[in-house]
Amino acid sequence: QVQLVESGGGLVQAGGSLRLSCAVSGRTFSSAVMAWFRQAPEKEREFVAAIRWKSGSTVYADSVKGRFTISRDNGQNTVFLQMNSLKPEDTAVYYCAVDIANPLNIRRSSRVYDYWGQGTQVTVSS
Repeated sequence: QVQLVESGGGLVQAGGSLRLSCAVSGRTFSSAVMAWFRQAPEKEREFVAAIRWKSGSTVYADSVKGRFTISRDNGQNTVFLQMNSLKPEDTAVYYCAVDIANPLNIRRSSRVYDYWGQGTQVTVSS
């Protein structure tokens, strides 16, 4: 049973920074895609960033490019999302997810991801 546990969310002022973590347990992946999504109230879940577990290659949504950085620590089975220059529109519940079926391609659709964490709230005040 794969478990993803997010942490690091909180309340921050606009322009501030937060670092989210996603600890993966229950399985060691030789290859997979790890991603962060977010969902604001009354909005659909949207792709934020993803990283290929093996190569470390990354993809970002245009809205966060240059401000957010996704990384992973293979030894700790953990994925991080460093969020800088936060804006009020970044306020959302942030989820990490893993796509095992297609580790060679980073896909932005939430429907293809196999496992999800419970989410962590990020609130950015203006």
